[in-house]
Amino acid sequence: MDKVNILLVDDQPAKLLAYEVILGELGENLIKANSPHEALGVLLKTDVAVVLIDVVMPGVDGFELAAMIREHPRFQKLAMIFVSAVQIAETDHLRGYESGAVDYVTVPVVPEVLRAKVKVFLELYRKTRQLEEMNIELERRVAARTAELEAQTALLQQSEERRSIALSAGDMGSWEVDLASGRIVWDEGPFRIFDVDPATFEPTVERIEAMMHPDDRGKSSVAALAGMSEPRFQTEFRIVRPNGEVRWCYGAGIIARDRAGRPVRMNGVTVDITERKRAEERQVLLAREVDHRAKNTLAVVLSVLRLTKAKTTPEFISTVEGRIHALAATHNLLSATHWEGADLAKIVEEEMAPYHASHRRRVVTAGPAVVLLPATAQAVALAVHELATNAAKYGALSTDTGTLRLEWKVGPDAVVLDWRETGGPSTVEPQALGFGLTIVRSSIEAQFRGGVVYDWRREGLHCTLSIPSAQVAPPEPANDVAQPAAPATGRRRRRSLTDKRLLVVEDELLVGMLVKSMLDEFGAEVIGPYGRLADGVAAAKTERFDGAILDLNLAGEAADPLADLLLARGVPLVFITGYQRDSIDRRFADVPVLQKPIDAAALERVLLSLLDTQPALSAGASTA
Repeated sequence: MDKVNILLVDDQPAKLLAYEVILGELGENLIKANSPHEALGVLLKTDVAVVLIDVVMPGVDGFELAAMIREHPRFQKLAMIFVSAVQIAETDHLRGYESGAVDYVTVPVVPEVLRAKVKVFLELYRKTRQLEEMNIELERRVAARTAELEAQTALLQQSEERRSIALSAGDMGSWEVDLASGRIVWDEGPFRIFDVDPATFEPTVERIEAMMHPDDRGKSSVAALAGMSEPRFQTEFRIVRPNGEVRWCYGAGIIARDRAGRPVRMNGVTVDITERKRAEERQVLLAREVDHRAKNTLAVVLSVLRLTKAKTTPEFISTVEGRIHALAATHNLLSATHWEGADLAKIVEEEMAPYHASHRRRVVTAGPAVVLLPATAQAVALAVHELATNAAKYGALSTDTGTLRLEWKVGPDAVVLDWRETGGPSTVEPQALGFGLTIVRSSIEAQFRGGVVYDWRREGLHCTLSIPSAQVAPPEPANDVAQPAAPATGRRRRRSLTDKRLLVVEDELLVGMLVKSMLDEFGAEVIGPYGRLADGVAAAKTERFDGAILDLNLAGEAADPLADLLLARGVPLVFITGYQRDSIDRRFADVPVLQKPIDAAALERVLLSLLDTQPALSAGASTA
């Protein structure tokens, strides 16, 4: 056990020595002071448990010294024992106690008595310190476990100034409820939270509970809270303001009970936590969106793997790596802007960087600042990558004399990219479009309603890409590779869905192409794939089909209207998405959901189970 300090104050050294001998057996630190001035100096620098003060000292006597010590805030509870060698009258005793003394000892001092009295106050001092330390530790643990609730309920225990500041912020108010009469006392805060006029609105239990959301009245009513066994409570509930606005509130309070244990009064606070609730909802939506984008990315990568065709394994690896690097570079650009868009110049710079390094001045790029939408960005990046790869293998960049110019300008209706190769091998229009050119034409013309023009000139390829202005705010596609077209996989073609007409609506170009490839393999006739909600709805109104495969999120638009139209006409459908099942509206609870990336066998099983119960060629729409 740590030693504590005992201060001995006497102007006579002999008496100090006597006290030191008597108290030495206690094993504590004994500090001697020959004058009141010296004693005060010791107290200001040292923690002391007990002070022995001689009553009679020259200048300032013991009573005066005790009064001076008591005036200091630190020494309000300091134990002081007076030692007197003169006769002490009753008035002197009273004066000493008024000065803060806790006991008297007369001379001659009885050692056992002095030690016993000092020991009592030493034990009291130690117990007080232990209690203080235990109290500090307890408060620390409570604060650590209930940090948020303590921060809110602690506002009730703060000074009037801090309470006023909290109320003026407009998101907190305090109240008191008389449970016997139902009378409620509000300060300004609850009037502000409930958006009622203090001059005309008198708060009562009935009126307040009538403003609560019907789903929350049961658990947050006064009767329910007053019936709790615990003295403290916390609850969250919604209120409906007079203008119809719904707000989230947090309530915390204390229940006061009479001697019989019956609740008689409730005091507490109400805090408007609407913004916090909205932030939590945004976090949930953000988590779902991240999950969706991750699965979409996996689906695109899987599509690249399955749709890429090469004669040798090294060529296949090189081609796939290049396409995935193109997607990854654009992903980084989108991440830097929190998926709000990607700069076309940066996309071009990323894709053309290897050729700038190897061909120096023979690669020229120029154009104004243009930000493309996220769905467009990855397609444009892949398109530029495919065109550049084609130029390096077969075009202007395959020779030492060729030159490539990529320039773009912003028109009233579209962003126009001009790709010109000169000085390379002469070109001839291919009999069949390769994978790269297929991506360009499908993404820009079908998916984004843009334009693609190829001019196979003698001096080199000239390609013009038009990206509609609606896609400006992140990227869009353009692609061309002079390679023979090839099926997505080398599996044996199955004809399990022969003669079935299926609508495909998917905004990710490569995923749509992959789904079409799977359905072709199953023998189905594919309508689409369409990348926009409007195109899917238009097809549903004019085409006839047996079933449909829909992406839930079509370039930021929910596919719900199209799904409702299909279900209303009895057309079976399948959702393909990166979202979890609980993110889908309840009215589509019976619609099968396939998670991206899509598994061909799972898609076939679901379609067979749906179409087996349908008559051949259901009418998906009228032909009006």
